[in-house]
Formats: sequence, C-alpha cells, structure tokens
Amino acid sequence: MKTLAIRLDEDLHTRLTMLSKLAGTTVTDTIRTAIEQHLTALASDPAITAKAQELTAEIEKEAAQQRQALAALIGSTTTSSPSAATARPGRSAKR
Repeated sequence: MKTLAIRLDEDLHTRLTMLSKLAGTTVTDTIRTAIEQHLTALASDPAITAKAQELTAEIEKEAAQQRQALAALIGSTTTSSPSAATARPGRSAKR
C-alpha cells in the first residue's frame, strides 16, 4: 500500500471531515471511495478509452522501432526462441 499526501483548502477539508463523520466513516475511507468511483468513471469514458488506444498504438510503434534497431545492431532480423536461448553451449535445443 502506498501513502499519498494531498493539500486541501480549509473549506474542502472541513466538508470532508464533517461529511465523513456524519457518514460514520474515516476521512481516509471517504477519500479512497471517492478516488475509486472517479477512476471507474474515467475508465468508462469513451474519450479516455480512445486516448488509451492511441497510446497503445504509439507504444507498439516505438517497440517495433526498437526491435528493428536492435536487430540491425546485432545483424539479425529474427528473434531466437526461448528454448534456443536457454540451451547449453554444445547441446542441441531439440532432443
């Protein structure tokens, strides 16, 4: 679990404290619930989903460029399979 410090103006802090007390919960639990609800709303927002898809495409493009750069650096355009990479020298990966 992470600890987070936030700054609130006095009026907002007073409202938070009073409403939490009236609801029979702690300020921390009220904040945690509010954050969870807000994040759920953001995650279902079509604009956020579109931005996430754009970011995913950008990450994939950058990863492909990095793979190409590494392949050019080592002089190979193919990647080795995990079994070939872990085979001991002098032994065949297949038996």
